[in-house]
Amino acid sequence: MMGMKSLIAATALFTALTMGGQAAHAAGDAIHYEKQDWSFSGLFGTFDRGAAQRGLQVYREVCATCHSLDYISFRNLAGLGYSEEEVKAIAAEYEVEDGPNDEGEMFTRAGTAADRFVAPFANDNAARASNGGALPPDLSLIVEARAGFEDYIYALLTGYGEAPEGVNVAEGMSYNKAFPGHQIAMAQPLYEDGVTYADGTTASVDQMARDVTTFLTWAAEPNLEERKRTGVAVILFLIVASGLFYASKRKIWADVH
Repeated sequence: MMGMKSLIAATALFTALTMGGQAAHAAGDAIHYEKQDWSFSGLFGTFDRGAAQRGLQVYREVCATCHSLDYISFRNLAGLGYSEEEVKAIAAEYEVEDGPNDEGEMFTRAGTAADRFVAPFANDNAARASNGGALPPDLSLIVEARAGFEDYIYALLTGYGEAPEGVNVAEGMSYNKAFPGHQIAMAQPLYEDGVTYADGTTASVDQMARDVTTFLTWAAEPNLEERKRTGVAVILFLIVASGLFYASKRKIWADVH
């Protein structure tokens, strides 16, 4: 929800270790991530709602198995173009722990629009136990918590492959050309036709990577478009104000030689 780089700098310090315990910004291990063409880039860029909705589907069917989305509530999905009824329907697919009840017991209920996305594990220890000791990072702010931002996420998701000759990949690790150190504990998550898109779009690895990156960029800063509109309005105001100030100055000092 927060898109401020100052906050992200602090977040990055905590999240700098990815699954496998390797430093994401290790000295001397910098990687150049090719700049991609994103609809939300630039001063007037906006989110592609279709891509973001497909990205939500990829997150729910693939990423949510291991990764949480702790800072996003179901009602926030209205920002992606979902109707109130659609948001309620999505939320109701989840079971949320609530309570205590009158007997002091916790219970589960269907999710509501006010609830946040349900984490795949009860706690960090359970997450580590299910992932060979590695803690899958929460994805709410992951785009802005990594050097390279959205280009890094896309590069990581499409960067899996066979290790070059002479490179030994440790047991339980996968080779990824976009990951610092090139060995990552997260197995390749995306495969051709890994999901069946509701809108009929072909689910190639590239398409799924772009879509889920768009969704995660929105999750990190859902107010991006509003912030851009505000910025444009402020710039226009300053331009007009500068013109008025200059005209006033010329008129006031016109008789002074």
